[in-house]
Amino acid sequence: MSLSPEIFIDDPADPRLAPYAAIRERDLVGRQGRFIVEGEVTLRLMLSAASRFRTESILLLPERVAGLADLLGALPDPPPVYCAARAMMSAVAGFPIHRGVLAVGLTGTPPEPDALIPALPEPATVLALVGLTNHDNVGGLLRNAAAFGADAVLLDPETCDPLYRKAIRVSAGAALTVPFARAASADALLDLAERHDLVPLAMTPGAEHDIADAPLPARALVLLGSEGPGLAPALMAKSRTIRIGMAPGFDSLNVATAGAIALRELWRARRRV
Repeated sequence: MSLSPEIFIDDPADPRLAPYAAIRERDLVGRQGRFIVEGEVTLRLMLSAASRFRTESILLLPERVAGLADLLGALPDPPPVYCAARAMMSAVAGFPIHRGVLAVGLTGTPPEPDALIPALPEPATVLALVGLTNHDNVGGLLRNAAAFGADAVLLDPETCDPLYRKAIRVSAGAALTVPFARAASADALLDLAERHDLVPLAMTPGAEHDIADAPLPARALVLLGSEGPGLAPALMAKSRTIRIGMAPGFDSLNVATAGAIALRELWRARRRV
């Protein structure tokens, strides 16, 4: 299908641009079922068959249209494509626009956590994030989940939104493709593990067993807590604790790095099954 003509807008108060207004401020308070993506790489993922979300509209600098014509022209039902001059686009967004590519996505109805777990007897790797409030870490972990074939990512209520603009950017777009869902509580994650025969693996530096040496289950729920406090003792008491070995005198890794190592080990073990 050929690309419909883009719609040029020269009025910053045009209601069609309302979802793009004051992006940073609305990152903090939410968008009632919408989210923002920025940059060509992320937009291409958003419009691909792998994306779990629908695009409501696209906002481009005029000079970016030609470079995206192949992508947009191939869509059977392209969303509206708005164009605005750089100064106006920056005024609407509330900060200087450099990439010149923005889009509004629709969150849709969130899936239930149970619906994302592969059925028995299939192997399963599920990442569970508990109390992670740093968007860089959440985005990095979604990227790691995509890289190492995790089946899903589950979040407790305190973990920040993977569809926050920065989390999407840090994830390299993986937040748009990796299935994720929010559980009612950290304890609900363990209840889910029991229902689906997943072995809960709690990552903690104080564990006796190194993940590189321990036998790893074919169906695992990998629990990661926030840097500093880590996972609650009560949660670890109901899980199999496991650590990542490192040089003497140092036992701390960034949580996204720890998640990458854990997922890599499970990916290798799964390929050997």
